[in-house]
Amino acid sequence: MKVTARPGPLLTQEQMERYARQVILEEVGISGQRKLLDSKVLLVGAGGLGSPAGIYLAAAGIGTLGIVDGDRVDLTNLHRQVMHFTHDIGRPKTQSAKRTLEDINPDIQVIPFQTVLTSENALDIIKDFDVVVNGSDNFPTRYLLNDACVMLGKPLVDASILKWEGQATVFLPGRGCYRCLFPTPPPPGAVPNCAEGGIVGAVAGYMGTLQATEAIKILLGKGTTLANRLLIFDALDGDVRSVTWNRNPACPVCGDHPTITALIDYEAFCGVPGREVAHAATAVEAPPAIIDVAPSEAKAMLDRGEADLVDVREVWEWVTSRIAGATLIPMSEIQQRIDEIPLTRPVIVYCAVGQRSATVAEALRQLGNQRAYNIAGGIVAWMNEQLPVETGPERP
Repeated sequence: MKVTARPGPLLTQEQMERYARQVILEEVGISGQRKLLDSKVLLVGAGGLGSPAGIYLAAAGIGTLGIVDGDRVDLTNLHRQVMHFTHDIGRPKTQSAKRTLEDINPDIQVIPFQTVLTSENALDIIKDFDVVVNGSDNFPTRYLLNDACVMLGKPLVDASILKWEGQATVFLPGRGCYRCLFPTPPPPGAVPNCAEGGIVGAVAGYMGTLQATEAIKILLGKGTTLANRLLIFDALDGDVRSVTWNRNPACPVCGDHPTITALIDYEAFCGVPGREVAHAATAVEAPPAIIDVAPSEAKAMLDRGEADLVDVREVWEWVTSRIAGATLIPMSEIQQRIDEIPLTRPVIVYCAVGQRSATVAEALRQLGNQRAYNIAGGIVAWMNEQLPVETGPERP
């Protein structure tokens, strides 16, 4: 008589206990939990969105989590990037995230990719994962990730956050993509990132947790995802609404007759601020590093008439508050108007927190002005030192 071996249990006793409150759900069950344990999710970005998404995906028992991030933990990250702790400052984010997630759930595997996602590595990294969660904070990566997921047929759970607001949607194969919603990127500098515009940490938590939920629904094949709906969350007003969107048959990536069939140069496509200016600049041998000046030092130089002042923020930022005497040349226009900034006398450049202005100061130095300075910390640091600013609706 032939004896057939009995298959082993789908879950171990420890797994039954760990996931008990999830397994009891009709939409999950033992077979659904096994499906989650056999699934692979890629997190692109281990920051404000990737942290809560990663924590809840790990806790839910997603068997393999990949994390792509080339950054290191900074003190300014910690109010929202909850995978990282004070003792992680200076550590690669992927290492910090791997330790945190495996501490939460040793039942899973975390694969770190300590790198920036590029056109050269994106397809190789993404191909082995079932779902991709986008936690990036820049447009080149957003378009790159979209195009790669379309080409590989991977579901993409997308979200963005700024100030008190968040947006989220899901791109499923055959049902449209990010380019159907946003065919072209905004002008460089027109949309600030969290470092420039600010973010409430809890908003990042809300949206990242939503992304984890959408990924779990996709993996289980349960419920109605946010595919073809854009969810908009306004935390300040406590308002949540959604708008529908449709696949664009003429989309150059996912349309009926795609014209983009290979990954492109996404920094050039998005016009990354300052890159073209810097590359086109006349090279000088071993240019000195950008010299940051403290707000008080910058004010003293301006009071003595020793330097010109340039504000590289956008108009909407300028009308809120500005340093008296500044010339406004928005970052979105800097490549066309760089010649308006003198190269023969000292120039002090500022923005909100000193990031955009550092890029411009670097470009000016490569163009030959070795007396281009950046206000460290931008107008935020200036105001923190209680130095005077102008306010009101006056336009430049």
